[in-house]
Amino acid sequence: MFDLIVIGGGPAGSSAAISAARTGARVLLLERGRFPRQKVCGEFVSAESLGLLGNLLDANHRSLLTGASRIEQTRVFLDDQALHARIHPAAASIARLDLDDALWNSTEAVGAETRQQVTVQQVRGSAPFAVSTAAGDFEAKAVVNASGRWSNLNPGPAKEDRARWIGLKAHFQEASPPASVDLYFFEGGYCGVQPVELRGDAGQSRVNACAMVRADVASTLQEVFRRHPVLFERSRQWRQLGDPVSTAPLMFREPQPERDGILMAGDAACFVDPFVGDGISLALRSGALAAESLLPFFRREISISEASRRYCEAYVRRYGMVFQNSSKIRRMLRLPRAVRRPAMALLAKTPAVTEYLVRKTR
Repeated sequence: MFDLIVIGGGPAGSSAAISAARTGARVLLLERGRFPRQKVCGEFVSAESLGLLGNLLDANHRSLLTGASRIEQTRVFLDDQALHARIHPAAASIARLDLDDALWNSTEAVGAETRQQVTVQQVRGSAPFAVSTAAGDFEAKAVVNASGRWSNLNPGPAKEDRARWIGLKAHFQEASPPASVDLYFFEGGYCGVQPVELRGDAGQSRVNACAMVRADVASTLQEVFRRHPVLFERSRQWRQLGDPVSTAPLMFREPQPERDGILMAGDAACFVDPFVGDGISLALRSGALAAESLLPFFRREISISEASRRYCEAYVRRYGMVFQNSSKIRRMLRLPRAVRRPAMALLAKTPAVTEYLVRKTR
């Protein structure tokens, strides 16, 4: 009998597992994939979660954070305009290949039990929960689902309701990239580009290009690059480093922090608009919040239903505005070009307003 089983070994799951295990809880972390591996992700870690990340990482892995490139500005290219905004405090750029691996190892170092290449098939009951997997059955007093926005445990909308959005990502070599996250918007999608480093890089200067695009607009990064003239000109000097990765479908829905007594964290709870760059940060914070909310239950001070209620209230209070504001910006970006252009021209002349919009998605 475990105190907590966490499903999914990404930032949200590792954060929950580490936070709970450090309080003495007996924790099992299950991951259906295998680390290290690439993942479609902007690899942008906003400032509000850097302190938490530093606390989660084992001492042997904290250099990943201290040595990470800092991102101090954003540039938005849309409707023949280029918006500039300062990012203060600065964010960090950390490759998911390194981040997930470091968090997984830090989970093991804190004493949690971990298993990779184990797919959870079903969760039954409540306090205790019965978790069925391909490697056998387990029991736990509580479960955190951090299996991502799309898994057999997180059913999506009906097929006819799904927007055909896909995610694409790859690393490229670029000489002296700016310390900026650059967002290139075009009809039917966008592409974000920022410098990133990998552990073991021998002075390799690389950027991460990550796109969200409608499937009928593009299906490869090269097709994405051609959708924006400024991005296309920049990409002509790039050399691809490693294989590209993709994911689909990308779906937006209302936040669901809890289901059937199971606490949801990271993208399993809600998929935030990728262009705001807060996905990793929300994953880390919601995972830690889930563990924090369960501690009184582990001490037998409250019921699992009360722990779930407290988590849901705290989740909406802390992160609800992030999802609301990002959705508003997404709707604005989808306005007709003729309506959008005057607003873009105004923002180009008033960078303080653009910086305000960036802060409102944090």
